[in-house]
Amino acid sequence: MLRLVIVGGSLAGLRAAQAARSAGHEGGIVMIGQEPHLPYTRPPLSKELLQGTQEIEDSALQVGELDVEWRLGVPATGLDRERRRVLLEDGTEAPYDRLIIATGCRARSWEGPGADLNGVHTLRDLEDAVALRTALSSSQRLLIVGAGFIGCEVAASARALGVEVTLVDIAAHPLLPFGPQLGERWARMHREHGVDLRLGVGLAGLRGNSGRVEHAELTDGTTLTVDTVLLALGSVLNNEWLSGSELELNPAIVCDATLTTVTDPDILAAGDIAAVPVVLADGTPLRVEHWTTAAEHGQLAGRNALLDAAERADHATPPYFWSDQYGSKIQALGCPALADRIEMLEQSPEDDRFVAACVSGERMIGIVGMNAARRLPWYRKQLAAPQPLEQVKLALAQESSTLGAPVGASA
Repeated sequence: MLRLVIVGGSLAGLRAAQAARSAGHEGGIVMIGQEPHLPYTRPPLSKELLQGTQEIEDSALQVGELDVEWRLGVPATGLDRERRRVLLEDGTEAPYDRLIIATGCRARSWEGPGADLNGVHTLRDLEDAVALRTALSSSQRLLIVGAGFIGCEVAASARALGVEVTLVDIAAHPLLPFGPQLGERWARMHREHGVDLRLGVGLAGLRGNSGRVEHAELTDGTTLTVDTVLLALGSVLNNEWLSGSELELNPAIVCDATLTTVTDPDILAAGDIAAVPVVLADGTPLRVEHWTTAAEHGQLAGRNALLDAAERADHATPPYFWSDQYGSKIQALGCPALADRIEMLEQSPEDDRFVAACVSGERMIGIVGMNAARRLPWYRKQLAAPQPLEQVKLALAQESSTLGAPVGASA
């Protein structure tokens, strides 16, 4: 009977195991995870858990009576494809018939002066969130380096706790994938909530006495007084253990639309570690580092791993992700980072809600909305296949449920 091994004990790995069991798989399933915890969800780490409105146990994903062999706190160190074995740090091996890789990412480190001082944090896992929450409970001045999703969400959470926040980024605007037009909007939002936002500047070094950070030097020569620093510099793939496996990496694992690796039909990948063709990107393999994609990948990989390669289903759902900041919900569909321009489609009279199209050439390849959750299902249907923006506008003009009059339409 087929033996399934899943390397990665987070959301994608858990969903894969659950999907395999739901599909009727009665063979062995081994779940290998680097962290010692049962799977938990990561979005609250920068928001509810950090603000104290949720506790650690609230982040746990429901495992129930899932029939798997848990190998937690034991990282994978190698893959022997010839012998069909996953090599583990404790010296043991996990033999497989089919393998799903879902090892995800870790926080990108910074090795500049003062990186080893106390009070310097990253945020990726549960321990990181607990340590940062403890620090913020007595912190007065937080420096966040990096204005991506994590940096911006932590800035909002810290302001909710009354902490003074300086947010710096070498880019010209926060949330870089959304482009300058929306970036200016996000910048204004943070400044209106009291964040000292400094753009086009990076971190040069950290200094402190008695081993604790006290000052940060920026690349423009400015010196800041700080007592806590968050390095939100993006992520690094956990792919080192695949060295020598001859799987195709770019640096993510290159897969076809069924999540099957292009190198080996008995190995699939899911979540952050997988580069999968995206229809809205003309079939280019992309890595999508968001919660919904991890869940969808896991479910599909768990079912596909039980089938022969020719029988496997494609992953064709447009990417979806969201971010909660200052009581506003930012949502996006498709591939905003690949857009040539942004065009506003709907906007409330108060300018607190909008839907914008992300356009490449003449085609709409993505949507970004703020406080427009009820409108997203309609746009999701429009993104089922690439189509000209003008065609979407014509359909929108006939749509009865909008945020108000579509932009450019008569009231």
